[in-house]
Order: sequence, then C-alpha cells, then structure tokens
Amino acid sequence: MRLVIVALVLALCAGCSNRPVGVLTPVEAAAPDTTKVDLLVATTREPSTDAGILYTGERGAGVSLDAFTVSIPPDSRRQIGEVQWPRRLPPNPETDFATLSVKPLPNVKAAKGWLDSHLPPSRRVLIFVHGFNNRFEDAVYRFAQIVHDSGSEVAPVLFTWPSRARVFDYLFDRESTIFSRDAFEETVWQVASDPRVEDVTIMAHSMGAWLAMESLRQMAIRRGKLPAKIRNVILASPDVDVDVFASQWRALNGPQARFTLFVSQDDRALQVSRRIAGGVDRLGLIDTQKYYADLEKSGIVVIDLTAMRGGDSLNHGRFASSPEVVQLIGQRLVNGQTVTDSEISLGDRIAAGAIGVGQTVGSAAGLALSAPIAVIDPKTRRTYQGQVERFGQTLSETVEDPAAD
Repeated sequence: MRLVIVALVLALCAGCSNRPVGVLTPVEAAAPDTTKVDLLVATTREPSTDAGILYTGERGAGVSLDAFTVSIPPDSRRQIGEVQWPRRLPPNPETDFATLSVKPLPNVKAAKGWLDSHLPPSRRVLIFVHGFNNRFEDAVYRFAQIVHDSGSEVAPVLFTWPSRARVFDYLFDRESTIFSRDAFEETVWQVASDPRVEDVTIMAHSMGAWLAMESLRQMAIRRGKLPAKIRNVILASPDVDVDVFASQWRALNGPQARFTLFVSQDDRALQVSRRIAGGVDRLGLIDTQKYYADLEKSGIVVIDLTAMRGGDSLNHGRFASSPEVVQLIGQRLVNGQTVTDSEISLGDRIAAGAIGVGQTVGSAAGLALSAPIAVIDPKTRRTYQGQVERFGQTLSETVEDPAAD
C-alpha cells in the first residue's frame, strides 16, 4: 500500500515540478491568434491575499464569485487536451495559458448578470466540478482548456471546492466536498432557475463526482425532483463508492437527465482510492460486463476508455486530455445528443481515427480501441461485430494471397 501511494505521489508531482507559483496574475494583453475563454467561477475556498493565487486550498466562510478571462495559445502552438503551463512569470500568451482579467462579483445578482450576458444562442450552460488534488489555478485552466478544446457552445460555470492539492490530504479533500454540498446545490439551482437558461449540463471529475451526486441527491430530496433544465450529467472517472452511487441514484427518483459515465479500469488514482476505501469498487473502475445490465436498465450510459491511447500518466483524466473524447463531449453530449442517436456513434468515430493508421494492423488497432466502448453502446456493438468480421476476412485474404508477399 505504501509503495502504491509513493508511486502515485511521484506521478502526480512530475507534471508540476517546474510550474511557477502565482500564475493567475493578469497580463496586460493577449497575443494575436490566441483564444479568449470567459468563465464564471464560484468557490468555497478561502481567499488569498496573493493576487497570483487568489484562493487557497482551505475552507472559506461562504461562496465567492468571480468572472475570469483566460487566454489560450494559438492552436498551431499547442496540442488539444493539454494545458500549457508557463515555465516562468509573467506568462507568454503566445505559448502559455494566461489570465487576462479577474473581476470579483459582489453577489448572486451580479453573477446572473454575467451569465445572461454570456449565454450563447443555444442558451446552454456547462457547470464543471474538478476532482481531488486540485489547486485553484488547476481548476480554472483545466476548465478553460475543456471549454476551448471541446468546442462547446455554452456559458461555462466552474465550481471549485477546497482542496489542499496534496496526496496525503485525501481525507481533508473528501470532507471538503461534504462541506461544499449546500453551496453547489445552490449554485446549480440558481443557474437552472434563471429564465434565460434553457439547458444545463453538469460535468464532474473524480472526487468532484461525489460532490455532484450528493448535491443532486440532496436537491431531489429537498425539492421533490431535479430541475427539468438539467439535461445531462457527465461523471468522468468518478471517485464514488458503487454502493453509495446506487443509493444516490435511487434518491434521484428517476431523473429525466441523461447520465453518462466515463470509466477506465487502468485508472491508477482510483486504484489507490479503492485501497484506501477498504477495497470497495469505485464507480470509475467498474467492470462494464459485470454492471452493464443494471446500468442499462437504469438508462445510464457507460463509456469505457480503458483501451484509449494517450492521456495523463495516471489514466485519470482521459476525458479532458484525449483530443477525441474532449471534442466528442462538446460535439455530442453537451449539445444534447446521446451517444447512440445517429448513424455514426461515439465508438465509431473514435475507432475510425485509429483504423486510419494502416491496413490490417490499423484495423486491429481500431478494434482494440472501440471494443470497450462497444460493450455499452448498442449501435457501436453492432458496428463492432461487422468490423470483426471484415477484419477476419481481410486477414484471411492477406495470408492466402501470394501477391501479398
């Protein structure tokens, strides 16, 4: 157990060892061809006196509201799915993520004014909740990256809760999600009750999924049901006890919202969480074969990303770091489509990208990639069977045809 946690610590620290402190100090202007992403941020963190940090990992006395504008480097200077952290300060907007402005909002009325002025024609809102081991700037820049790379036409709202961003403070972070339940419930309610808002998607990662589910459960019990405007709930690598999730789900009393789970059985962070929790399965690690019948009966879609190539070193953030997945979140799920309602399904699109690398070997790679998704997507499952048959035929012809030598 100790060796597993040490390995996790090293992996988590590897990516931030050269990162300067205080990256949120606004720069004067963006560079040409950069993209500006406007965010509304609600947080239960304690404010910091340092303008480059803004909020600590400790618990605040209430909810603070801010409007952010983040600059993202030109697409030609970055990879989709990555946050380009500055190596020195001030950041260079041509190559780094940079903060252009931070405007404190004094009250909920001011926050609603920001929301109304930033609603796209679709009138959709995306509320994001980060996971364990996140500093305030981690949450802000990661969400800005997701909004930009997904291409979602939404008004983005970030809810960030107190995290000390230290692996050995796992229990503090866990308790901080409970501390933040009422605040998140109120944030969701204020957004969903805005008459100009027509569609709300909640996307929660890792431990943030626990916070989201607890708050939605609480809202359903308090108000009788979830607001009809909540159309989608996306739980990415959810660090939630499977038994607890079942209890939370029952309390939602048949929600109208579409629920989508992104899981990976090689998620190293959740493997450690499972050990800390006494060996109880985490929702983000589930065996899709074992739980498929119950999830399908409940109408919950599970997308297994285990065989996806790339992503972070812990396989814990593929939903945001995989270009294919983050773009499909924006193009389909957030835009109100299911993963099975068109002739080209989610699994087909991802498989197509892998199949393009070659003939026989490329087809094998595509099948390996789409297979886990096919387990939970009926349309992809049918297509996958056809791919298997075609792949077998191609392989047979390659072996039997002397011209192939």
